[in-house]
Amino acid sequence: MAEGLNISFLWEAFFIALSGVPITLLVTIVALVIALPTGFILALSRFYRIPLLRQIASVYISFVRGTPIIVQIFIIYSSIPLMLDILFKKYNIGINIYEIHPIWYAFIVFSFNTTAILIEVFRSALQSIDQGQYEAAQSIGLTSVQAYRRIIIPQLLVVAMPNLCTATVNLIKATSLGYAFSLQEITLRTKVAANMNYNYIEAYLAIFIVYLLLCSAVEYGFKVYENRLARYQLRMA
Repeated sequence: MAEGLNISFLWEAFFIALSGVPITLLVTIVALVIALPTGFILALSRFYRIPLLRQIASVYISFVRGTPIIVQIFIIYSSIPLMLDILFKKYNIGINIYEIHPIWYAFIVFSFNTTAILIEVFRSALQSIDQGQYEAAQSIGLTSVQAYRRIIIPQLLVVAMPNLCTATVNLIKATSLGYAFSLQEITLRTKVAANMNYNYIEAYLAIFIVYLLLCSAVEYGFKVYENRLARYQLRMA
């Protein structure tokens, strides 16, 4: 099999795949920027058992866990344009919804999916922290926001960091489904290039190598930051 590989195209495909990394990283970063605060707030609602928000979060998590992300993509990608088109026509808004760049739908889908994952990550991390520390912080005059910012969140990040790393790596890999939006990320760019001469083995090898390098770099970055947080926690102890 190795003798049948087109090494020249494999090399070319590697750089084509690399050209899709900026889009993949952009979708990942935007999804995390939306999902991190939203997931934390909804995790607090579950942790403190806030009635309505807790129920909404539970249904939301069950939906995301119980359905494949590709199904979520097709539901959102087909329903949102349809609803917006009806809304825009009703209020005479002169925007062609079908000309919106697919990256905006990618932001919505991957934020939607990642938020549900991070709710459980933050909730489990909150449960591992002694709530006596929060009460002690309030007893010395700290507000709830100050107590969380100075005491709870630094400890929460140390506990949650491995799961945050896993969620981020899974998000990066999930962006490979961006082909469903016709999003020009790593996978779609390389597969399109492979179509001309049917060099699919070389294309998938190139995609594999790029995702492996990218995810390994992200894991290394999280590990470095996790070690820094752990040293900070030791100094504060």
